[in-house]
Amino acid sequence: MSYKQLGESDLKVSDICLGTMTYGQQNTIEEAHQQLDYAIAQGINFIDAAEMYPVPTSGETYGLTEKYIGEWLKNQQRDRIIVATKIAGPGRGFKWVRGGAKAIDRDNIKQAVDDSLQRLQTDYIDLYQIHWPDRYVPRFGQTVFDPEQLGETIPIVEQLAVFADVIKAGKIRYIGLSNETPWGVAQFSNAAKQLGLPKVVSIQNAYNLLNRVFDSALAEAVYYENIGLLAYSPLGFGLLTGKYLNGKPEKARITLFEGFGQRYRKPNVKEAVAAYIEIAQRHQISPAQLAIAFVRSRWFVTSTIIGATTLEQLKENIESVNIVLSKEILAEIDAVSDRYPNPAP
Repeated sequence: MSYKQLGESDLKVSDICLGTMTYGQQNTIEEAHQQLDYAIAQGINFIDAAEMYPVPTSGETYGLTEKYIGEWLKNQQRDRIIVATKIAGPGRGFKWVRGGAKAIDRDNIKQAVDDSLQRLQTDYIDLYQIHWPDRYVPRFGQTVFDPEQLGETIPIVEQLAVFADVIKAGKIRYIGLSNETPWGVAQFSNAAKQLGLPKVVSIQNAYNLLNRVFDSALAEAVYYENIGLLAYSPLGFGLLTGKYLNGKPEKARITLFEGFGQRYRKPNVKEAVAAYIEIAQRHQISPAQLAIAFVRSRWFVTSTIIGATTLEQLKENIESVNIVLSKEILAEIDAVSDRYPNPAP
């Protein structure tokens, strides 16, 4: 396992980050702790959660993921593990999240941080992220910005000022963004520089063989602002393993939760997946490992977030750290990408 510095922080995070959004829904607490133990034994030091996990979120399961992690974390050497979590953000309509989590404002931030600390059974959070921007942005699979959907928002300067107070109180160490845009990255960075407020050190966005939108404007933004990408969905919701090519496996997420995976029900997705699977098979690489190794190969990716519902899946995904894709394979991947550009943005 290799480690990289996360943005301008002093956090050195493992090449692979353990995602946990299945804990409390598809994984029991015992299974979650098995995964955590195995990941740490393989050199992973970075765990990502969110207050709204597990997904799909509900009032009955809200916060369970952090609780499962907390029961495990209290028995670990805390300073050896980097824990990341997220505030839910507005616009999602989840009444069980602080009555609706209407804004990234002072009251919501303070309450969300305190609640996560209690569930995680820790005194501090290493990386605290805004799960969704506190403003209208196109969501999963949407590609068109519509000014008519703009509404009230908490100014970015105000958001950063609250985070500055929470950092000063020792409750969080660094802040990050998630599902953010180039404009948002620039605004957060400029506000921090001009007013001496905390600088964002990371951005957590989707990135995989079916969705390389980050390659252009966002890559430019994080390069100039020295912000690390924490890439989520490296397997494209499991599609890039090939398991959906011939139907829907019984226990797979898209099978269990019909509302999920909308961004992958688009033209050329199946064709692109088949082409990437063919590359993997021809080079005798597991399709999952090819997909993860590709994400890891990108210069702007600091850590790749993997998730699994079984220990066998987790082992396969972590073993991708041993794969370095050749120039030949990368060229073949780019050829498929040119033929089917971003079918699932």
